[in-house]
Amino acid sequence: MKQATGALLSKKHKEILELWIAQQLKDVSLRDDLMTNEDLRHESEELLHALLDGIKKDNFSDIDAPEFDKALEVLAGLSVSRAAQGYSPRETGTFVISLKEALYQVLEKEIGDPAVLYKESQKVGKLIDQLAIYTFESFIRGREDVILRQTSEISEISTPVIQVWDGILALPIIGTLDSARTQVVMESLLMRIVETESSIAILDISGVPAVDSLVAQHLMKTVSATRLMGAECIISGIRPEIAQTVVHLGIDLSQINTKASLAHALRFAFKMLKIEVKKIDR
Repeated sequence: MKQATGALLSKKHKEILELWIAQQLKDVSLRDDLMTNEDLRHESEELLHALLDGIKKDNFSDIDAPEFDKALEVLAGLSVSRAAQGYSPRETGTFVISLKEALYQVLEKEIGDPAVLYKESQKVGKLIDQLAIYTFESFIRGREDVILRQTSEISEISTPVIQVWDGILALPIIGTLDSARTQVVMESLLMRIVETESSIAILDISGVPAVDSLVAQHLMKTVSATRLMGAECIISGIRPEIAQTVVHLGIDLSQINTKASLAHALRFAFKMLKIEVKKIDR
């Protein structure tokens, strides 16, 4: 073959792009609900341009070489973006793998020798496979980042610190209380104690599915941190099954004020602050 494959494909940039886009538009799995045809063309053109620049030196085996930096950057950005948009790993990987067919068609048209065609097609195919694997890896990292961010946001949302009265804060805890969650709870509660100058904090655990020794330890840490800030802590939402579990595990909560419900805890807090609330007949 007189001309290097990298240079040959670079000259056929427009033809490859049109073949690739036409193939993607015919695919029944195309997510036109997540991306317009214009966006698809833009992403395809950006990746193809970076890829063809990378193979100008006829390197089809080492994607870690400097000439592929731009292509890998484009793939990483594309993968993270699609992970956030709701694409599946298969759909994202298929976008890259589908480029193979367009490249094969151009090679078949330009190379007459079957042996040379086979050899060059193998090189191109292996390169696209490497890029597809890189895409999967980038997609997974992007999806993990999305999950971690959502988990953090959900954790913050599910631990709101509410000022129910002057000097009284309430923190309803919903879901499992683990070490990471306990840290968020303590930070949120302590910051609000300082902001509101509250002297009583009510931890309502009626939304906690079960209390074991580990959860109890986390609660004790939160109570201790609250007391260090000069506020008293009341734990409410002690259901009968939780009370039985606490007794069975031998967990000592005798030094902590505990109440069956948030309403009981609030009434107890009023007594501690010598506040009297009366119902007025109108």
